[in-house]
Amino acid sequence: MNTVSDYFGSLVFDDRVMKATLSAEVYSSLKKTIDEGASLNTDVANAVADAMKDWAVEHGATHFTHWFQPLTGITAEKHDSFISPAPDGRVIMEFSGKELIKGEPDASSFPSGGLRATFEARGYTAWDPTSYAFIKDKTLCIPTAFCSYGGEALDKKTPLLRSMEALNKQALRILRLFGNKDVKCVRTSVGPEQEYFLVDKDMYEKRKDLMFTGRTLFGAKPPKGQELDDHYFGVIKPRVAAYMADLNEELWKLGILAKTEHNEVAPAQHELAPIYTTTNIATDHNQLTMEIMQKVASRHNLVCLLHEKPFAGVNGSGKHNNWSMTTDTGVNLLTPGETPYENAQFLLFLCAVIKAVDDYQDLLRVSVATAGNDHRLGANEAPPAVVSMFLGDELTAVLDAIEKEEPYNAAEKTVMKLGVHTLPKFTRDTTDRNRTSPFAFTGNKFEFRMLGSANSIACTNIMINAAVAESLKIYADRLEKADDFETTLHEMIRKTIKDHKRIIFNGNGYDDAWLKEATEKRGLLNLRTTPDALPTLLEKKNVDMLTSHKIFSLAEIQSRYEATLENYCKAVNIEALTMVEMARREILPAVEAYIKDLSDTVSAKKSAVPGISCKYETGLISKLSELADGIDAATDELKASAEEYAAIDDVTKASFFIRDSILGKMESLRAVCDEAEPLVAEKYWPVPTYEKLLFGVR
Repeated sequence: MNTVSDYFGSLVFDDRVMKATLSAEVYSSLKKTIDEGASLNTDVANAVADAMKDWAVEHGATHFTHWFQPLTGITAEKHDSFISPAPDGRVIMEFSGKELIKGEPDASSFPSGGLRATFEARGYTAWDPTSYAFIKDKTLCIPTAFCSYGGEALDKKTPLLRSMEALNKQALRILRLFGNKDVKCVRTSVGPEQEYFLVDKDMYEKRKDLMFTGRTLFGAKPPKGQELDDHYFGVIKPRVAAYMADLNEELWKLGILAKTEHNEVAPAQHELAPIYTTTNIATDHNQLTMEIMQKVASRHNLVCLLHEKPFAGVNGSGKHNNWSMTTDTGVNLLTPGETPYENAQFLLFLCAVIKAVDDYQDLLRVSVATAGNDHRLGANEAPPAVVSMFLGDELTAVLDAIEKEEPYNAAEKTVMKLGVHTLPKFTRDTTDRNRTSPFAFTGNKFEFRMLGSANSIACTNIMINAAVAESLKIYADRLEKADDFETTLHEMIRKTIKDHKRIIFNGNGYDDAWLKEATEKRGLLNLRTTPDALPTLLEKKNVDMLTSHKIFSLAEIQSRYEATLENYCKAVNIEALTMVEMARREILPAVEAYIKDLSDTVSAKKSAVPGISCKYETGLISKLSELADGIDAATDELKASAEEYAAIDDVTKASFFIRDSILGKMESLRAVCDEAEPLVAEKYWPVPTYEKLLFGVR
C-alpha cells in the first residue's frame, strides 16, 4: 500500500513535475514568471502546454478546462477534449500554448452586477501560473482569472492577485527603510479552517428546504442539542471517520495540505483545517476542498452542508481565516520575537494591521456579508457583527507603554505545574486566546473569525490585503521623507496606537455591555445585516482606497455591490417561497391529517363509552386547530410579502424590504410550525426532524 508521501500531489502539475518534464531553459523562464512576475513568452507557453498535456494524458485525463471563480462564489469550468482529427481518420492529442493561456467562456450568464448585458457574451479566462494545474475527474484543470471583453474582473481571483501585489509593493518599501535589501517579495499566507455538517443523504432528500436553500427553514428543538459539550473533540463516529479518511486521500492527491480534523461543538458538525500556504493558492485549495467535501460525502450516502446556519438552536459553521505576512526569505513579519517592545519593525507592521482594521472595519464586515452568515454573526458560536481586535495582555501592555512613553516591564513567563509528578512542566503562553473576537492575534498571525463556512476566502483577503497596503503606504510616504527616521518612526507608532486603540478589545465579545460600549462610547460600527453592510462599500473613502491601489475600478466596485445584494435577495426569496410551499403542501396537510384521526378517535370512544370526556384528544384538537389557522394566516402573509417583493425593481430597495418585512414574516411562520411539530404524532410529521438529522449519522 502506498504511503501518503508517495501519492501526495500526484494529481498536481507542481514544481517536481515541471522540473522533470520541462527543459532547464523553459523551467527557469517559467519560475521567473511565477516568482518575480516576469512576462511569459509564447515559446515557453507552448512548451509548458505540451508537457502539461503529456503528463495529464499519462494520468488518464481526456479533457482540459480553464477553472475559474466567478461571482457566484463557487467555481466554474468548461471542458474541451485534447483530441484533434488526424488525416487518416484517427485522432491525435493536442494542447497548445494559446489554449493554455487563454479561454473564452460565455460571460453573459455569470453575475456581473451590470458590467455585462445579456447580449454581450464574450469573456476571457487567463492562466494564473502561480497556482498549479491539477487533474480532477479525468480533466486537466488550469486555474485562471476571468474578465469581460472590456477587461473588467468578473471573478474573485483577479482582485485577490491585485491586492497581493499592492501589499507586496508597500511592504517592500517599509522593509527597504529598515535596511533590508535581500527580500524580493512579501506574500500573505492563509490557513482557512473549514467547518461543516454531515447529514444522512436519504433524510436530506426528504427536506425541500435543505435541497433548495442549504438550511432547515423549520425544525423544533430536539430534547438534546449541544448542551453537554459531548460532541466537541469527541470520538469520531465510524461512518464519519470513513468519510474523513476518504476525503483526506482525495485532498492529498490534489496537493491540499489537509492537516487537522475533529468534531465541532454542534451534533453532526465537524472541522477540517489545512496548513498555511500563499493566499491565492489557499483560496484555490479552499474552493476545491468544499467541492471535494460534498463529492466524497455522496459516496458515503451523506450530504455535506456548508451553510452558515443549517440548524436553529445549535452552533452554525464558520471559516476562520488565519492571515499573516511572510517574506520570500522565510521571515514572518508578524512574529513579535523575544522582546516585542524593542522590535520596531514588528511593531510597525502590527500597527499597520491595527490601523487597517479600524479604518476599514466596514469593508471587513462587507467581505463576510451573506444571507447565511447574517444568521450566524452575533450568536454564541460566532463573533458579533461589530469588528474589534484582540491582542492579548502582553501586546496590549507593550502598546500602552509606548503610548504613555513609559518603560515596559515584561512579565516573567509562568511555568505550568499540574500537580502530578509524572506530567511534564511547560511554559504558559504570554496571553490567552479569545474565541469571541472577530480579529484576534494568535502569536504570529491574525485569525479573522467572521467569515462564513460557504464563503470564498478571496473576498475577505482582498479587503485585509488592501487595507493593510493602505496603512503601509501612509507609513512609507512619511518615513521616506523623514529627516530623522527613528524619531518619526517612534512618533508614528505612538500616534497609531493613540488614534486606533478603540478597535482593541480583549474581553468577552458576546457581552451585551460590550456592544453598547463599542457603538456608543467607541464609535465602532454595528452593521447587523447584509443590507446594512453593503452600502458602505460605495463610500468615498473605500472607493478611493480600493481604486488607488488598482484592486478594483469604480465600475468593478459598483458591480460587486449590485451582484452581492442581488445574490442576497435571491437567496432569501428562494427561502421564503420554499417556506410557503412546505407549509401549504406538507406541514398543514400533516396537521390536518392528525386532527382528523384524533376526531375519529373521539367519535369511536364516545360510541364505545357513552359520556366519556375525551379531554386529552379534544384539547389537542383545539390546540392544533388553532395552530393550523395560525400556519395558514402566516403563510398567506409571507406569500403576500413575497409577491410585493417581486414587484420591486431596485436591488437596494428590495434588500431593505427583505430585511424589514420578509425576514420577520419568515420567523413568524417558522415559530407557529415549530410549535405544532412536537404536538403532532411522529408518523404524521412530513419531514425528518432535527433529532434524526443531527443524530442520524453513526
